[in-house]
Amino acid sequence: MHSGTCSKLNSGTHSSKNVGSVMWRTIKKQKWLSAGIVCAVAGAILTALLPPLILGTIIDTMTTGNVVSFYLILAYFGFTLLMGALESSREGLLIVFGQKITHALRSSLMDKYTDLTADALTHQEPGSVVSRFVGDVDTVENLFTSGIISMFSDACKIVSILAVIWFRNKGLAIVLLVLLPFLFWFTRIVQKNMLTAQIENRRAVSRALGHVPQTLHNIRTIRSLGKENYMAERYDTCIGESYRAMEQTNFYDAVYSPVILILNAVVVAVVMLFSASGNANVLSLFGMSAGTAVAVMNYISQIFSPVESLGMEIQTIQSAVAGVHRINEFFSLEQLPEKTDYRKESTQKKDNVFVEFQNVTFAYEEQNVLNGLSFQVKEGEQVTLSGRTGAGKSTIFKLLLGLYEPKEGSVLIQGVPAQDIPDAEKRHLFGYVEQAFHMVPGTVKEQITLYDPSITMEDVRAAAQMTGLSDTIMSLENGYDTPCSDEIFSQGQWQLLSIARAAAAKPKLLLLDEITANLDAQTEKEVLQALMRVSENRTVISISHRVNATTGRVIQI
Repeated sequence: MHSGTCSKLNSGTHSSKNVGSVMWRTIKKQKWLSAGIVCAVAGAILTALLPPLILGTIIDTMTTGNVVSFYLILAYFGFTLLMGALESSREGLLIVFGQKITHALRSSLMDKYTDLTADALTHQEPGSVVSRFVGDVDTVENLFTSGIISMFSDACKIVSILAVIWFRNKGLAIVLLVLLPFLFWFTRIVQKNMLTAQIENRRAVSRALGHVPQTLHNIRTIRSLGKENYMAERYDTCIGESYRAMEQTNFYDAVYSPVILILNAVVVAVVMLFSASGNANVLSLFGMSAGTAVAVMNYISQIFSPVESLGMEIQTIQSAVAGVHRINEFFSLEQLPEKTDYRKESTQKKDNVFVEFQNVTFAYEEQNVLNGLSFQVKEGEQVTLSGRTGAGKSTIFKLLLGLYEPKEGSVLIQGVPAQDIPDAEKRHLFGYVEQAFHMVPGTVKEQITLYDPSITMEDVRAAAQMTGLSDTIMSLENGYDTPCSDEIFSQGQWQLLSIARAAAAKPKLLLLDEITANLDAQTEKEVLQALMRVSENRTVISISHRVNATTGRVIQI
């Protein structure tokens, strides 16, 4: 049971969370870094305008036979170096900022993950969740490091160059202004088609990621039934869907750059032809000195170079937008309701009644599992739930643990609805022992405490002593501080450790889910003896198919 870790009680803050809000909080938190990026972007744009103007002045000075000032040459190289330094600063700051965004997003996703309802969790494919935490978050990082900021910088650079060209060569400015709407229209078509392809690719990749762990989990069944080829074909289908989506993305990306290069060449040719026409009216728009011609040619390449790079930036942005859509879908999943002070609501408690089901109906999807179930368990009573497979015994435990809410009726623990009990208090209210032990990274002590600081070392030793594991643990090289691995305990000892984990917090209620089902007769006897000691003075509800091996009252489900 993992209730030893406390989830956030203020779930309302998580419900309004999305990628945009996480980014905005990161920007406000990293205000100096954000300011540095703005200064670097603005400085790089302004310094990019100066070298062509200075170069044009140098050439005009030389063509008139005058001596070029040393300071003019120095200014040209100085501003060129400054532009390079600012561009490098921008890239470095963007990488750092992208990492901050990545950290904030993954932390927010984990907060959301821990707040999801059990129903929402069971409907999530493992591969889909992993792809959101890894692939989708990485694309959002790219949105900043090589996407939206670069695109904004390039757009500002284009506008600035157009303004300069207007004063140097109005004809060229008019040609570019006529051309820009076509570029915008063409870019939008590429953008929309790439977004569709990127979203489909993300879905296909998540299906492929989910297929791999599913295959590994069921590998014995697959091999015994000879279904290796079938599983391989399913995986190939997922990969094929991803490949086709990426083909569409690559097609639009491949088309975009050549179109921009051709337009660049056409504009240069048109300007040069008009400037050499000899017509007075044409020259009033396109005429220019040698120095201006050099500057204009430089500016043309500076306009079409960022426009060409927009193709890559659009692909990055569309990939990121697809990632943003998928992350926001995850943020919008149903989560645990905000917990109130459940003590104020404990008005339904009945004398000596610890657990009560009142006309409980529960369904998975549309299939009812429990129909109007009612029973009571008195304080200190030991009860066994028995019934056929699929009758709903494990579902009763999930309702008691607050993982699900009943469709109808009430599930009460000490008069309080089970789903209203805060996670921070659950472990001290009930302990849950499953059929198999679930190890966490850490030492033997941490297997028992689950990193809960409220459980002292004395509590750990007492729980181990009660289950009969104390001598075994002390025989290990570092005792309770021995790092856990699969081979240090036998199957029965792992189950005893699971009981110690449940008992360490001194809960009032024990929930035992077929804990001896996979044990041999001798090991089962040892586990049952440990349970007798742990169950003393506690309310116990257990699940068992063997009624003759149980003690206490039996409730038939």
